[in-house]
Amino acid sequence: YPIEGYFIFTTAQVLTYKMKQDATRNAAYTVDCEDYVHVVEFNPFDSGDPGNLIAYGGGNYVVVGICTFQEEEADVEGIQYKTLRTFQHGVRVDGIAWSPETRLDSLPPVIKFCTSAADMKIRLFTSDLQDKNEYKVLEGHSDFINGLVFDPKEGQEIASVSDDHTCRIWNLEGMQTAHFVLHSPGMSVCWHPEESFKLMVAEKNGTIRFYDLLTQQAILSLESEQMPLMSAHWCLKNTFKVGAVAGNDWLIWDITRSSYPQDKRPVHMDQACLFRWSTINENLFATTGYPGKIASQFQIHHLGHPQPVLIGSVAV
Repeated sequence: YPIEGYFIFTTAQVLTYKMKQDATRNAAYTVDCEDYVHVVEFNPFDSGDPGNLIAYGGGNYVVVGICTFQEEEADVEGIQYKTLRTFQHGVRVDGIAWSPETRLDSLPPVIKFCTSAADMKIRLFTSDLQDKNEYKVLEGHSDFINGLVFDPKEGQEIASVSDDHTCRIWNLEGMQTAHFVLHSPGMSVCWHPEESFKLMVAEKNGTIRFYDLLTQQAILSLESEQMPLMSAHWCLKNTFKVGAVAGNDWLIWDITRSSYPQDKRPVHMDQACLFRWSTINENLFATTGYPGKIASQFQIHHLGHPQPVLIGSVAV
């Protein structure tokens, strides 16, 4: 999430929504892609460049590009997008996670990210955008991988959760350094932004657990009391807040007050699919619904408003 932008994706397009004027609108900007797009991730870390690194994955490729918005550069009209590199992947891309080691202001530049794929493997990509383009395969999961994330401080470990009822921690050599058995499929995993020994794991059965990676023990758990929990996210601006979607509702916890949600509200008629906090405002978050036959719905919510502050309907 750049400073004033909120981003989602549909097949064959990357779409940008902006919180201005009335709540319902079409995409403000569109970037045409050569094939279907399954997943999009902006780099959440500082890359040393005023632009925003973005990666999107399709049936057998990952494209890394850079977006610059007029809020960041006065001479840019709307959006300026440039593809930096296309990586052949060989299998459908299901997830992308950026490494904090990615830098565009180093010589040579460093692009580092990992993917989860339909073959249940993780691939760690490293590139200097010139001659060096390498990837390493991390094998161990026996079912689909639903979430993965880098350690945000050093970028030396990767956490992943899967339908195989496990959360696994990997080093950059591909070795597993920790392994947690879950009670149901793992749906989301988040690392504490400052305390890199704390990990949050959300399970489909509605339980969210926090693990201490030093003792490899669970230290706290939250309960949604409804299923299926499809996505959860730790608020980086206020780590006492956790958000999730389960069934048709979004749910918010204050972990200092209760293990049960402080607030919840129905949000998508069919079923809610994804939950993401804003990286710059602890009261803003986004949800998506499952794609229907014609369209998929995207909403931005503010905890101070009873209704969504933005609604977008996106053609599938």
